[in-house]
Amino acid sequence: MSLSSAVAALDCGNPQTQTDMNTCASLELDRETKKINLTYNQFRSTLNPTQKQKIKEVQLAWIKFKDLACQFEASSLEGGSADAMVLNGCLAEKTRQRHQELRALKDCEEGDLSCPAW
Repeated sequence: MSLSSAVAALDCGNPQTQTDMNTCASLELDRETKKINLTYNQFRSTLNPTQKQKIKEVQLAWIKFKDLACQFEASSLEGGSADAMVLNGCLAEKTRQRHQELRALKDCEEGDLSCPAW
């Protein structure tokens, strides 16, 4: 069985082994990363050059925070079989939260003074 068919056969609703749990956490992180990247790029395309630079700086700082916070969260498991699952689960959750923030910014209506893009 190839890797892609093994992943396709994986039931992430009911993973049976630690390897399956690790793989499912990685797949979830991949899905969340694709969603946030799409929203970020859509939002950024609506901004003026100064705002584009500022949101890029914010996003880079957020990525550093996310990575460090999740490395800390998983640090007690470092080298263990559940390390990847906990790390990727944390990264996916923080990415999901940031994605919601970016969607809120992207969906702000013109005239809303709480939105930095207007």
